[in-house]
Amino acid sequence: MSNPRLTRIIATDCGSTTTKAILIEYVDGEYRQTVRGEAPTTVEAPLNDVTRGVINSVQELEELARLKYNNPNIKFISDDKESQIIIPRNGDIGADAYVSTSSAGGGLQMMVTGVVASMTGESAERAALGAGAIVMDVIASNDKRMNHEKIERIRELRPDMILMAGGIDGGTTKHVVEMAELIGAADPKPRLGSEYKLPIIYAGNVNATEEINKTLGDKVGLIMTDNLRPTLERENLGPARDKIHDIFMEHVMQQAPGYNKLMEWTRAIAKVGDNIQTIPIMPTPAAVGNIMQTIAKLGNIEVVGVDIGGATTDIFSVFTEDFVFNRTVSANLGMSYSISNVLFEAKLDKILRWVPFEINESELRNMIKNKMIRPTTIPALLEELVLEQAIAKEALRLAFVQHKSFAVSLKGVQQVRDISTAFDQQTSGNTIVNLMTLDLIVGSGGVLSHAPRRQQSVMMIIDAFLPEGVTRLAVDSIFMMPHLGVLAEINPDAATEVFNKDCMIVLGTCVAPVGKTKQDSIALHAQIELPDGSTYKEDIPFGEMRLIPCELGKTAKAILRPGKGLDLGAGKNQEITKELSGGIVGIVLDTRGRQPFVLPEANETRIKSLKKWMKVLNVYPEEILK
Repeated sequence: MSNPRLTRIIATDCGSTTTKAILIEYVDGEYRQTVRGEAPTTVEAPLNDVTRGVINSVQELEELARLKYNNPNIKFISDDKESQIIIPRNGDIGADAYVSTSSAGGGLQMMVTGVVASMTGESAERAALGAGAIVMDVIASNDKRMNHEKIERIRELRPDMILMAGGIDGGTTKHVVEMAELIGAADPKPRLGSEYKLPIIYAGNVNATEEINKTLGDKVGLIMTDNLRPTLERENLGPARDKIHDIFMEHVMQQAPGYNKLMEWTRAIAKVGDNIQTIPIMPTPAAVGNIMQTIAKLGNIEVVGVDIGGATTDIFSVFTEDFVFNRTVSANLGMSYSISNVLFEAKLDKILRWVPFEINESELRNMIKNKMIRPTTIPALLEELVLEQAIAKEALRLAFVQHKSFAVSLKGVQQVRDISTAFDQQTSGNTIVNLMTLDLIVGSGGVLSHAPRRQQSVMMIIDAFLPEGVTRLAVDSIFMMPHLGVLAEINPDAATEVFNKDCMIVLGTCVAPVGKTKQDSIALHAQIELPDGSTYKEDIPFGEMRLIPCELGKTAKAILRPGKGLDLGAGKNQEITKELSGGIVGIVLDTRGRQPFVLPEANETRIKSLKKWMKVLNVYPEEILK
């Protein structure tokens, strides 16, 4: 372990409605999450102090830890009513480190600007999203809005900060200076706090810094950093993301009720070695992205993570040998507040295609509207659960489509092309999301993490993401990823160990051949040696699903040969030998087709197929699949 001195760590995530606290301890030579508590977030009236919710959630940790260890002396919060604080470790008292994330008060809300929307504008958006922001708008010189419309937009949104990008180093400065003049004319005011200037980060053409300073220096809190697109061929997002984090702490959090006190707690208690280290409060999405990048780099794997909530769906990915990280926020796709938007975006027939029984369209519409106006309700009937999970599949699918269109190679880059590719479409700007090389999909959010049966989570992930080749599937047990993401800043080994052992519930592995084949042909020849010594062997026709039980923590040795014209990752018709990870559900063999995946159009045939697949995976009780 990189830091065995940290033997008791408290981590909190101050969400918009609930503050969640977890206790991580070094027990029997390993880090484990031992106790969890929660309380309502108190950033808004009447308390207007985020630390009250933190204290309440940590006091619940105290009580549960006393019960767990039968030790009445365990204490994490000082008794001094005037200055209640999470106290440093001394025997049973206190903790070695305290870390926190936050999305309370609406999280970090930003605007970004660029010269060309699809180039520097998109790079600026990637930097802001990667830092955990909600990007309210992207304003660019070529976005076809009139100048007065852009000025009005800046005034009405009132973001926490603005990230300005534009131009490569040494290029023309005209357009980026014009953008600064627009911001100066708008004279934007911050969302929180009236006594300080709105922070603006300039990360554009270095030749324009003097002009930018003349235009904006006296009007806003201007911060200069390295150009995030120094050349067409290279993105340099790190410095801009670091500045966003710094300003989030120094300016935005200082204005939010109680956060200055919370920052003092994290500063006073975090010991690394013999030194006291400041551990910044991270925006919740940035912390989730941090743990995704940590497990990708430590495991040398490619990862996709998703958090589907009531209002938004966040997707995180780490791809390529350079571990390129991307995050997107689908602000209009969610399971309660935004559920009507899912219906609008996906259309009714796309949702109904996942429902294994006949249903009146008006019933589905009523169910969706009721969920929107009563967002905290959960399905009371089995049919409602099936409908909710059908909607979730479409929300996830649409969010992933948006993510793939955003996670792309750099646009505007000229690429060397030989005669063999001369007649292909231009490859600049193609998505870097490659499902065939993807190693792991991690799902979180109530509809995935708290599905009554884990088989339902597997079915939702497979139907929404359509994994290709061999892919492991998992869900976050209690949405612990934000806590572990900020912990990874001081102890990545501890964060990864807790993620693998307590946070991530491994569901199993999906095997799916890719390509076109005939309806009645063999799609997969499978020979799998299971941990109990038995062997599963079958030639599986196209359009089928199989579930092979394989326990959590065990692996099965598989020889897999795709059908004629199909691919499992080694090329068409090429056999692969793989170790398949078991899980709570097991190993799923999916020969329903990829590129394309097509459900039967005839209603009766489609319902029959859905019931067959759901019976194989034991997704729903028998009575609904008769």
